Amino acid sequence: MASGPPSGAKKEQWGTRVGLVLAVAGNAVGLGNFLRFPAQAAQNGGGAFLVPYLISFVLMGLPLLWVEWAIGRHGGQYGHHSSPGMFARLGRARWLKYVGVFGLFTNLTVAAYYCYIESWTLAYVWHSLRGTFEATPPTTFFPEYLGTTNSDIAAIPYEAAGFFLATLTLNVWLLSRGLVRGVELAAKIGMPLLLGFGAVLAIKGLLLGTGDPGVVESPLVGLNFVWEPQASGLFNPSTWLAAAGQIFFTLSVGMGSIHCYAAYLRERDDIALNATTAGTVNEFVEVILGGSILIPIATAYLGLAAVQAATAGGSGFGLGFLTLPTLFNQWGWFGPIAGAMWFGLLFFAGITSSLAMGQPVLAFLQDEFKVKREKAALGFGLATLLLGGLVVVLYPGGTFDEFDFWTGTFSLIVFALAEVLIFGWIFGIDRGWAELNKGADLRLPSFYKYVIKYVTPLFILVVLFGALVKPSVGWSEAASQLMSTGAGRSRSTACSASCSTSARPAATSTRAARSRRCSSRT
Repeated sequence: MASGPPSGAKKEQWGTRVGLVLAVAGNAVGLGNFLRFPAQAAQNGGGAFLVPYLISFVLMGLPLLWVEWAIGRHGGQYGHHSSPGMFARLGRARWLKYVGVFGLFTNLTVAAYYCYIESWTLAYVWHSLRGTFEATPPTTFFPEYLGTTNSDIAAIPYEAAGFFLATLTLNVWLLSRGLVRGVELAAKIGMPLLLGFGAVLAIKGLLLGTGDPGVVESPLVGLNFVWEPQASGLFNPSTWLAAAGQIFFTLSVGMGSIHCYAAYLRERDDIALNATTAGTVNEFVEVILGGSILIPIATAYLGLAAVQAATAGGSGFGLGFLTLPTLFNQWGWFGPIAGAMWFGLLFFAGITSSLAMGQPVLAFLQDEFKVKREKAALGFGLATLLLGGLVVVLYPGGTFDEFDFWTGTFSLIVFALAEVLIFGWIFGIDRGWAELNKGADLRLPSFYKYVIKYVTPLFILVVLFGALVKPSVGWSEAASQLMSTGAGRSRSTACSASCSTSARPAATSTRAARSRRCSSRT
């Protein structure tokens, strides 16, 4: 191992601090901020979900962000801008670099299906402006668009494939332009537009009154349901699992993307404040905007009880893609514009995330194989096209679900658990803490040394356990049964309910069920 960073190893740097923060925040702000978060809140008691959610952010989310920024900046000083090389610098064991391969694997495979979801939002922008949903209900349009109504599951849905190619081409072009003129520029344009569109929709939705056509309940009922904290969530194991899982996925940790972005920092550039700021921006977008659009608007037209029933799968996908475009028809001339804004903000949320998935792959090809950036971008595009093509063509057959679980859920959790253990126990928490505070504009509270080493790994283990083991009667009831001092039959029932395991989600029985499950990770 070299004794110090090689001179002049880094050829690219971020143009501005604002651009860096927006890029990292854009990586975290994804479709899940506007679809998955509201649905998870609706299914877990609204404000009762909020308290465990914020505690999970403090004890798991922020520490993971700091760890990934520290690993990235440290590796970048040795000329490594992708996770395999970075992890090799955290210790002497040769196997460490192979742990880093998970970062590349996850980025590439998640990008394959994430770009496809991203392309749906672009298609919906186009069809919203055309007024398609005024004549054709989304419940009819979308299955035909995906090809799920075709009896041949291998038939090509040509319109969906076309939008996928267009979206992937845009990603490849932006990546080929470089860090500043591509990734950073996209974040500087996309994030303000996302925030602007979200603010307009939130204000318009919250101003709906019972005198407006189709409105049956005040949107403030939905807003209060999401935002009003309730201590009852602290005593519900299911709520804790859902909250920790949402924090994990919303921050886009466990992917190697944040490591890559941090690797382009200078040795003494701040990471503590930058990471905290980027995480806070993501939480603002998720809680303030994400909690103020989907649930309040849907509540106004459907009622809160119907909204909770519609989010039974915990994804928000049905409300976002099937219900909301129909509700916008109640808004007269502004309806098509509102639809374009809604799916436009989803598109900007998606593309800033997918660019973050592509950058580590490009960095790996550039660093390890000396491939020029333009060719590396084409290589990423070709690999994503081949993998994503399987998702496009075989979506009706369940390929999407397999990608989503194994790469968008399982691999992320395993990688995050590995990195926090390596950082705290192999690299060493003392060295890690010194790295975190080097050049810091924000001095981190010292108790976080122990949180990173002990508490955060425990949180991630709980999330991993919750992803693999699902009681048939729900976690709350299973816990109650396990703690019961009743008769042996009760204990037997509790054991049966608590030990129902699954290595992956059960296959859905219908194509409609698959569609309800295909929300994004972030």
